[in-house]
Amino acid sequence: MDRDLSDEDSVADLSFEADSPPAPPAELLDRLPSYDWLLQGGGRQIFFPPLEAPGRPLDQRCWSSFMDLSRVPTVTEEVAREALLSFVSSKCCYGSAAAGDLVIQELKQQTLCRYRLETFSESRISEWTFQPFTNQSVDGPQRGTSPRLWDIRVQVPPMFHEDTRKFQVPHSSVVKECHKCHGRGRYKCSGCHGAGMVRCSSCSGAKRKAKQSRRCQMCSGSGRRRCSTCSGRGNKTCATCKGEKKLLHFIQLVIMWKNSLFEFVSEHRLNCPGELLAKAKGESLFKDENTMVYPIVDFPLREISLASQRGIAEHSAALASRARVLQQRQTIELIPLTEVHYWYQGQTYVYYIYGTDHRVYVVDYPERYCCGCTII
Repeated sequence: MDRDLSDEDSVADLSFEADSPPAPPAELLDRLPSYDWLLQGGGRQIFFPPLEAPGRPLDQRCWSSFMDLSRVPTVTEEVAREALLSFVSSKCCYGSAAAGDLVIQELKQQTLCRYRLETFSESRISEWTFQPFTNQSVDGPQRGTSPRLWDIRVQVPPMFHEDTRKFQVPHSSVVKECHKCHGRGRYKCSGCHGAGMVRCSSCSGAKRKAKQSRRCQMCSGSGRRRCSTCSGRGNKTCATCKGEKKLLHFIQLVIMWKNSLFEFVSEHRLNCPGELLAKAKGESLFKDENTMVYPIVDFPLREISLASQRGIAEHSAALASRARVLQQRQTIELIPLTEVHYWYQGQTYVYYIYGTDHRVYVVDYPERYCCGCTII
């Protein structure tokens, strides 16, 4: 069960803070018994959530009622020509004459099935981080024991929307002297080694340029110039503690919500790139959503059933040891695909129309231009 946090235990949302610099050497941080268990090894630890019970198996379905291909409209010659004209008009280097005058010779149509599995998961990582200490309230171990990371309840983003957020773990704070400047708030400038002045780059410190009798104008004949790195002060404000001399160290919880995707398109005889079909808009045939879904086992196309089993197995193996699955969704869509053979000026060409929104993929359009010159 998630632990409800009171106002005293509220989690500080660090998602909008600038990235903190790396933590100091581990030996500078005391081993505090109240949260020793939060960090192991190199001070960064992934925590594994409890296993979730899978959803119920799918009931046996009568797929014949689902496999009604008439729900996908047939592409006619008129639709094929309009689709190409629309595609050509969106391309600055394509002429419209060929699309208007071509003669369609053959339409080869096929309806494909696309299986898609989405797995929305949450993983949690703890790590030391710090920020300048400006006398703010310190929520340390004296105020209680830090909650276990999976007991910290946070607002989950909408399902299947990726996000990453950072939170300060309650009661994990400790104030330490800045390890960069050793509590001074400033450190010696590396450009001038604290002198505030550096050798003039124009005359190389000789006060005069080579083969010239008059003094160097850049340094007024002194041979040295004010250090540009520290503006002549000889030291710089510590960038780690911002001059505050102390740092507030705490354990940061990083929560990552990821949406893993598995896609498969059924085999087809037409020569249209698979990556286009994977992203094409389709007609929804089947949708199953649960905490964990079961594989489809009785679909008429065996390759879809095998894809479902393979996708679920791959996601389970990839996420089992590093994340908690919050929701899974599997869908099957019908993807129409038409191969259009047409004749233009004595030659035969091919283009493809795919998806329910009639996207076009052109193999070799006869009227293409580049910088005003026809490509032959």
